[in-house]
Amino acid sequence: MSNTASRRSTMTLFSHSNNIYSHQVRIVLAEKGVQYDLVEVEPNKECIELLDYNPYGVLPTLVDRELVLYNSAIILEYLDERFPHPPLMDVFPVQRAHTRLFLYRIVKDWYSQVEAIIANPGDMRLKKELADTLLSNTEAVSSFQYFLSDEFSLFDCYVAPILWRLPELGVVLEGNVAKDWKRYQNLVFERSSFRESLTNDEINQRNIALEGLAK
Repeated sequence: MSNTASRRSTMTLFSHSNNIYSHQVRIVLAEKGVQYDLVEVEPNKECIELLDYNPYGVLPTLVDRELVLYNSAIILEYLDERFPHPPLMDVFPVQRAHTRLFLYRIVKDWYSQVEAIIANPGDMRLKKELADTLLSNTEAVSSFQYFLSDEFSLFDCYVAPILWRLPELGVVLEGNVAKDWKRYQNLVFERSSFRESLTNDEINQRNIALEGLAK
């Protein structure tokens, strides 16, 4: 690590509004009430300071004094352990393992579908696949206050960034069970920590997309 890295005395997150994994981290930081510096990095554009910390130059990257983390799953669990209140994961090892497996499924299946739509924005089949994936998991929000829990948890930090981007992706949830997702979505979006996690670009892009869908 270069001397540049040692000069950061406050927690710093290298992030970008279009990076869904960065949004996860911003939600957790807001939920924990952590004060940090936010550095916006343009995608596909070299950032010398970021490369000083992270040789891969990937987002998100979290710097906490001498510690540098650059995998969102690792970052989120670190923050939950570093700032234990409010807890976002169960304290019991077996339940934590089950949580990790389901979070892995969300990234492997749901996030990959989001990335496929971004790469192929005109493919309606991909949009339907993501909508069907969400609707097939409606019980996770209809049987609980939040996602698979009556308390806000790490699950919500994974799912909420997808839901926020649905209008921009052109994905519409329809049918009788869509109301359960609407209730859950409104609950999370109105949460103060979620509102705090949003950047101006994320707010503007969603508003523009909603206006387009309304026409």
